[in-house]
Amino acid sequence: MRVSGRAASEMRAVTLETGVNKHAEGSCLARFGDTHVLCTATVEEKVPFWMRNSGQGWITAEYGMLPRSTGTRTDREAAKGRQSGRTQEIQRLIGRSMRAVTDLARMGEMQVRIDCDVLQADGGTRTAAITGAYVALHQAFQKVAGLGLLAAVPLTDTVAAVSCGIVGGEVVLDMDYAEDSTAETDANFVITGNGGLVEIQATAEKTPFEEALFLALLGAARDGVGRLAALQRQVLGLEA
Repeated sequence: MRVSGRAASEMRAVTLETGVNKHAEGSCLARFGDTHVLCTATVEEKVPFWMRNSGQGWITAEYGMLPRSTGTRTDREAAKGRQSGRTQEIQRLIGRSMRAVTDLARMGEMQVRIDCDVLQADGGTRTAAITGAYVALHQAFQKVAGLGLLAAVPLTDTVAAVSCGIVGGEVVLDMDYAEDSTAETDANFVITGNGGLVEIQATAEKTPFEEALFLALLGAARDGVGRLAALQRQVLGLEA
């Protein structure tokens, strides 16, 4: 039994609340236990200059943590005048994950900006951001299609993410901060609803891990993402 009282294969309570921002074309508040991330999707009828006249669309993302999203206050990165390497890495990951399940050619020359703001952090902020970002993106495409600006929603699959780790020699799913900070191995998996691997980030924090343990982590992640994909389809009103 874990410190949280969960079984090794048990995820935190996950909710995906849609329509939480009346201004954005799509929005979702993703809650993974005590990690809460607000995700919004903004549609722009233009693309970056380097994509002009390409006939294709683009999806990009920004990520940030509010000053009191953690136990002690952290200065805003805007006040520091630059983003941290971690922030840049995560927002690029979110953008890549969304583009992996989007037919950019079917978007036309349109851009969607995803904003993921961490309201409260307790581990797994990037995985919650990716899972919620997909819901916000789908909503945005639905709205644009409803206005006749797209023939159909140009998404080819769902995409979600979950963390796994080795804690006390055991594979555990969806780690909170207490586990994440002490794990022997820490991994994040971005997987599509059909099981396609988008990105894997796995690190041995203490000693190297064997292939068998990696496959066990992957198996746990597939199970977790399967549950997240079902929840995404449910909140979006899509058929299973």
